Amino acid sequence: MPEQNFDLVVLGGGSGGYAAALRASQLGMSVGLIEKNKLGGTCLHVGCIPTKALLHSAEIADAARDSAKYGVTATFEGIDISAVTAYRQGIVQSKWKGLQGLIKARGITVIEGSGRLTSPTTVQVGDTTVTGKKVVLATGSQSRTLPGLEIGGRVITSEQALELDFVPKKVAVLGGGVIGVEFSSVWKSWGVDVTIIEALPHLVPNEDEAISKQFERAYRKRGIDFKLGVRFQSVSQDENGVVVTLENGETVEADLLLVAVGRGPVTQGLGFDEVGVAMDRGYVLTNERLETNVPGVYAVGDIVPGLQLAHRGFQQGIFVAEEIAGLKPVVIEDVHIPKVTYSDPEVASVGLSEAKAVEKYGADKVSAYDYNLAGNGRSHILGTSGSIKVVRVVDGPVVGVHMIGGRVGELVAEAQLVVNWEAYPEDIAPLIHAHPTQNEALGEAFLALAGKPLHAL
Repeated sequence: MPEQNFDLVVLGGGSGGYAAALRASQLGMSVGLIEKNKLGGTCLHVGCIPTKALLHSAEIADAARDSAKYGVTATFEGIDISAVTAYRQGIVQSKWKGLQGLIKARGITVIEGSGRLTSPTTVQVGDTTVTGKKVVLATGSQSRTLPGLEIGGRVITSEQALELDFVPKKVAVLGGGVIGVEFSSVWKSWGVDVTIIEALPHLVPNEDEAISKQFERAYRKRGIDFKLGVRFQSVSQDENGVVVTLENGETVEADLLLVAVGRGPVTQGLGFDEVGVAMDRGYVLTNERLETNVPGVYAVGDIVPGLQLAHRGFQQGIFVAEEIAGLKPVVIEDVHIPKVTYSDPEVASVGLSEAKAVEKYGADKVSAYDYNLAGNGRSHILGTSGSIKVVRVVDGPVVGVHMIGGRVGELVAEAQLVVNWEAYPEDIAPLIHAHPTQNEALGEAFLALAGKPLHAL
């Protein structure tokens, strides 16, 4: 039986796995990277990249439809789904080829096939035993469903939604989190009637409540229907469509039901538990240094409890490679990782919500300021509304930034630095924000919390 030996073996070539492989190679380790499908994983092939391509197509559709407002004569004649698919696939293929070239240039050995952990130092791939001094588990996630809700026919997941070769007339979306609202945004821009069903009291429920409420107003204004605080009961389907029944007796009729209730870890049947790796509901448990209870075995990305974000997995991959190399990298808590929902409007945040800050520090120790984008020139030019909410400890640092509006995802980098470096509004207030930019809205919010607002009362 053939055997391959490396300093580091990485099981899974998605965001977390390939980042670990690249950084480890950069630090002088020999690396074996095992992947059963395509390098790049969920994010590149069926997640972040292709969905954002669809969202850009949707943005162009809205711009064409509204062009007269900006003095441009254009005609919107509908969506050519085959052309959209070609555009999406072209972007994914380009990024995939680039990643393959980078992995090859770094001297990383890619082992194609499904791997199974057989000991703390070995992964079996078919007839080949791949041995490493250290092992990183990075097997990623897959779409989840609800008990009793079977995927098939007109009941689809986000992966199947990407591959649709037609534009439906009406869609029901089960789940008002990131995946659900992003697809809803695309479809509405394409002229589809959309109804979102969310069991929790708000859309984008993991965001600050003030942001969620603004988001709901924006979706209501766009004509996207949603039902909040009500649970799914059942769905029936035939050749004409689906009928979704809710626990309160309401029904929703549509061409398709998109099940967008989150993603679960891909860990079952991969030998983790047999080797003794501690697990909880399918997730791999680690310490804050991302090492499992089995010495020398680490885990990164969506299989580790917490935020399921490609950039979290990517950073964790880098972290583990540096940890193995003895560089003692800094731990970044999940609350300090930026989040972006790429819908219309966009939502971006980092740090504590106002409610969580009050819970942690006490109501008398927290203050917040909400700057309306109506006062921002660049936002007005772009035709977007929204706000920037900054949360601080009284006489202390900024602990949260929460934003809603067109393109606010591009502002989260500055917000991340402010929160992670525990900056005071007074530290930021003297700094210059270029004019006219949306970044000025952040500057105005910091000025206000520093006690010297200029464009706000």
